Amino acid sequence: MQPIRGVRDILPNEIILWQYIYDLANEVFTLSNYQEIRTPILENTELFKRSIGNYTDIVNKEMYNFIDQGNRDITLRPEGTSSIVRAFISNKLYLQQRIHKLWYLGPMFRYERPQKGRQRQFHQLGIECIGSQNPIADVEVIRLAIQLLKSLKLNHYILEINSIGNFQERSQYKSKLKDYLNKYKNDLDKDSQNRLNNNTLRILDSKNIKTQEILKKAPKLTHFLQIESIEHFNEICNHLDYIDIQYTINDKLVRGLDYYNYTAFEIKTKESNNQNTICGGGRYDQLIQQLGGPNTPSVGWAIGIERLILLVKDILQINNNNIIIYIAIQDIQISYKVWDIVKIIEKYKINFEIDLSINHLNKQLKKANQLCAKICFILGKKEIINNYITVKWLETRIQQEISINHLPKYLQYLKTHFKT
Repeated sequence: MQPIRGVRDILPNEIILWQYIYDLANEVFTLSNYQEIRTPILENTELFKRSIGNYTDIVNKEMYNFIDQGNRDITLRPEGTSSIVRAFISNKLYLQQRIHKLWYLGPMFRYERPQKGRQRQFHQLGIECIGSQNPIADVEVIRLAIQLLKSLKLNHYILEINSIGNFQERSQYKSKLKDYLNKYKNDLDKDSQNRLNNNTLRILDSKNIKTQEILKKAPKLTHFLQIESIEHFNEICNHLDYIDIQYTINDKLVRGLDYYNYTAFEIKTKESNNQNTICGGGRYDQLIQQLGGPNTPSVGWAIGIERLILLVKDILQINNNNIIIYIAIQDIQISYKVWDIVKIIEKYKINFEIDLSINHLNKQLKKANQLCAKICFILGKKEIINNYITVKWLETRIQQEISINHLPKYLQYLKTHFKT
């Protein structure tokens, strides 16, 4: 049996990096009072149709939908924001306080062509600042993304930002852009031709060279922005300048989800390939009201964990082997005595492993070395009879005999020595 195409197992030797990213995110976000939230992977299909947009690639091509035994139309969530908004509304979080700062990490599902760093089951880490229309909120979420990347020692990136205005401004622009592109319809790439009527703005993001040449003389979205949109964007830029976060204004950046307004941004690695976006987000002031909640402005972003791991796994030097004590048992007849030792070790919270093979001592020591354990506790008949443990330091080969009565004091020394 093999896993289905587009999904993969995350093995124990990989989990340590996943857990490291989770712990680091929790530390960074908690400092700014962002709290973790976990939502179901199953949602009503209508949620994503109403939030992401009927004409987006996600809804039209990529969602995993099925009818359950209760004849309900169900979807495996393709992104995190819609589920967070649904949870905000259904749990009436708006009655508790005005602003909610939330973060999440979990699996998402899209039927895409699997490639390096992109699977059909993938994982997103994201934050949502719900309840503030202040440009400072936009700056805070961008700053936290940058801070997380820096904490992961990922320093070669570009922040691109744009103002996509409100829905009215964007609608006017979309009409003008469509009129312009219709004159070149036959020269556009196939995807752009398909998007011309229903998802016109996504053409701006086309990677096709000929389409990009056509777009050079196309109307600019910035020419359709009114004073409120311009001031909001300028305030964000002023704050980013003040806190010394470098950015590039990309007037073709629109993002692929219908719910965005005002701010859109992406963080890209400085790599010469098409899949170099590691973080994307923006403001979505109308989405909560659109889904039946109160008028609640919000802003957030998401990072693809698989792609992030590809970038940081060689940068971060994380030790996979954290076993301090390997317990070798030489006599099956007295093996029950090991539990007395284990009980004391657990009290001091020092990582250990019991050898379950009851092989010859040399084989057990070889296994301890393979696991990069620091020391080996040897329990044989003479040790049990005389109430001590033979301790072998695997790197120096120094050997000691420690009375079991003195074991707590010795473990305290080990804990300090290995800084566990």
